[in-house]
Amino acid sequence: MVPFLGFVLIPASLFAQKDTTGKRLDTVTVRSSRPPQIQAVTPSQTIGSNDFARLNAINVADAITDFSGVIIKDYGGIGGLKTVSVRGLGANHTAVLYDGVEISNAENGQIDLSKFNLNNVQSITLYNGQPASICMPARSFASASVLSIVTSKPNLTEEKPYQVSAGMNIGSFGLINPYLQWQQKLGGNWSYIVNSYTENANGDYKYSINDGNSTTEETRLGSVVSMQEADGALYWTKSDSNKFNLHLNFYNSSQGLPGAVILYTPPPNGQHEWERDVFAQTGYEKLWKSSLHLLINTKLSQDYLRYFDPHYNNGSTLLNEYFTQHEVYQSAALSYHLLTNWEVSYATDFSLNNIDANINNFHYPTRITLLNVLATNLTFGKLLIQGNLLNTNVNETVRSGTALPGSNIYSPTLMASIKPFADQGLQLRAFYKNIFRYPTFSELYYGVVTNTNLKPERANQYDLGVTYKKSFNGIIEYVALTADGYYNTVNNKIVFQPGFDGAINYGRVDIEGLDAGLKTQADLGSGYKIPLTINYSYQSALILTDPSAPDYLNQLPYIPKSTLAFNIGVNKEHIGLYYNQVLSSTRYFDNNNDASDYLPPYSISEASVVYKNTIKKFPVMASFGVDNLFNENYVMVQSYPMPGRSYKLSFQITI
Repeated sequence: MVPFLGFVLIPASLFAQKDTTGKRLDTVTVRSSRPPQIQAVTPSQTIGSNDFARLNAINVADAITDFSGVIIKDYGGIGGLKTVSVRGLGANHTAVLYDGVEISNAENGQIDLSKFNLNNVQSITLYNGQPASICMPARSFASASVLSIVTSKPNLTEEKPYQVSAGMNIGSFGLINPYLQWQQKLGGNWSYIVNSYTENANGDYKYSINDGNSTTEETRLGSVVSMQEADGALYWTKSDSNKFNLHLNFYNSSQGLPGAVILYTPPPNGQHEWERDVFAQTGYEKLWKSSLHLLINTKLSQDYLRYFDPHYNNGSTLLNEYFTQHEVYQSAALSYHLLTNWEVSYATDFSLNNIDANINNFHYPTRITLLNVLATNLTFGKLLIQGNLLNTNVNETVRSGTALPGSNIYSPTLMASIKPFADQGLQLRAFYKNIFRYPTFSELYYGVVTNTNLKPERANQYDLGVTYKKSFNGIIEYVALTADGYYNTVNNKIVFQPGFDGAINYGRVDIEGLDAGLKTQADLGSGYKIPLTINYSYQSALILTDPSAPDYLNQLPYIPKSTLAFNIGVNKEHIGLYYNQVLSSTRYFDNNNDASDYLPPYSISEASVVYKNTIKKFPVMASFGVDNLFNENYVMVQSYPMPGRSYKLSFQITI
């Protein structure tokens, strides 16, 4: 997906000036590239709109595939469900923020990242632990990791009070994706931005299947996709320290769900899913000269899901289920500097979630959650210390059956970073975070039986890392290095048990890992530059529930021991050529870790060419990309083959 802002890179220039003798000095032009910013306290990774095109990305899941410590679980195809697991903890432990407010899913806790098109995204940041700021909603403290999506903001002047960007993505599998963005400055301090897109595709793609003796090529059918989204935001900005926004979003989709591919059994066809989601959120922020900082957020949302399966064996030979979720959310956060080096904050969140369905014997649960956080931030010279204590109070009611008893849980976090030398490029950091995951409605009330003994997952996170960045004046312009070793423990892990109507707590998992990253850029002269990014992850996620069990010390399903991603390119002035590759080691799709559960390693390559220029004062961008360049046959989820080689052409103009 192409970005809206930042099409033209303007080098910093020092213009000629006169000295005291009246002589004119020679003009000196300085061109430099700054090293990327590295968050000191907890590990973070950021990608901006200028990078989406070179990665050939069209949605949020595509954009973060190269992040270290990240596993994208992809069921294949343009409309296939895509969720993110960070450091082996599972998708339910990652909070997804949309302009600072969490996107929640009380039904199953998993956010489908494929539904977030990049036409309105300015940046995406993944935080391990939590963001660095202590003045933020309490929900931002309440997850093991945070994926923050920041949308585009109006970028207007009195001379140019409006801006219109229009673009189109077309590609393989019948992809047609036009989009439009309108920014408008209103009277006074008001402005708005409206985004819309539609995405349609037949979704049919080729894949190979091997029965042990021969390989045949098949066509994946039943993946038709039709999506529409409209997103509007109204902004009032008196100053950077006094601002308000109102955000409205509508998303609608209809898509086929091709079934699992199993040898000698035709994949079921006809499964379909419809979604219709709407939310409204407001935010107000004010920072006084006294350092008092206020942040208020409100959100109302409704998510509708219909699932249809014409071949379901339930006596009537079909399944036709409806689910409607509602949420009311209110948050307030306040921070204050008691001293110049000591900041304290308090945040409180209230949320009410319920869900309706057309299922027999459904429990119709309603959940009220109260979050309260006390946090502090202390700076002693080159040492920074942050800490917080989160209190979570959850109470539920159901119309029928028995509700899960209420919970009142405390979760502490402690983080620190230090710059040990006068050279500010080197930083050491560490954090400990105790967090939990509350059971979802599906895990508690999936069938007619309610497991009222189900306990929240409790996770302990330990991290020790080092970062280094430095700028140079030679061929190498900058180097940014990060390395973090971590250790996570999960107790009372929640899993669905075969033959059990619902979920159970399943013992303990220990996860040891390493995330390492390198970003650098070389200047070859004559305008040629070579950017390079490398990310590596090692994860050992072992089951330690029962030493006598056959799965003891086995690797968790779908977690590879090693992954490597790198992106390299060469660009000059208006054009750039980029190559991206992701390599994954072997995995298993079951706890048994035997030969029948084995998933082979894979290596996926992408290439793209990106052109940016200004034509008659209008910024334009065009790109051409190839996914799965070498037509690799692979799966991310067992029995759900991924597409082979595909192509995408993009164009955008800004007026």
